[in-house]
Amino acid sequence: MKLKPQVVVIGLGRFGTSFASKMYQLGYDVMAIDHDEEKVQSMIGQVTYPVTADASSETALRELGVQDFDVGVVAIGSNIEVSVMVTVLLKTLDLNTVIARASSTLHESTLSRLGCDRVIFAEEEMGDRLANTLFTPIVEEYLELSTNLGISKMRVPDRLIGFTLTEAGFENKPGSQKLTVVSIKRGDSLVLYPSSDEVLTENDELCIIGNNNSINKLL
Repeated sequence: MKLKPQVVVIGLGRFGTSFASKMYQLGYDVMAIDHDEEKVQSMIGQVTYPVTADASSETALRELGVQDFDVGVVAIGSNIEVSVMVTVLLKTLDLNTVIARASSTLHESTLSRLGCDRVIFAEEEMGDRLANTLFTPIVEEYLELSTNLGISKMRVPDRLIGFTLTEAGFENKPGSQKLTVVSIKRGDSLVLYPSSDEVLTENDELCIIGNNNSINKLL
């Protein structure tokens, strides 16, 4: 059985805290690092490994085993110099994916040139959105409605092409406990509230509302 990817989050401001705790709730191993011991203490029970450390030190990161993690998220927004330094270190440690938060267009440009796989402008609520889409690449956008209910915008999975919505496991009727397709964008056309007999085609873009666990099973 393939283990879930491990995530290290550096910087525990509003965004870092939101993202790290949400990833932990989703079942991932999460290491959260900050130099502020009080912030780290507040994450006990909300992440797998809350750590007080200087993330701008390559030695400290190596001693923590950060090089063995799959994804590194630099959630430092205000201190651009430290953000850039930590991003360089994560790239040096050769993590599979490095994501960084930018606080300005210049900051974004710098991070992109450093080879960041993804640069985001993030406020607190964006932590949840990133957590819900990070390891589901066909999910392009996510909006949380409640603790375990959300709206997802995604490309149709290849294995469902040619199936009707019913055959694909959707139940398009009011009050359904299953996933409901609100719309299908097909080229330049938009099908709102499609019928259960609608056949999914290649490159369809679906807007789905439903339980997060059901969406994960679908994927």
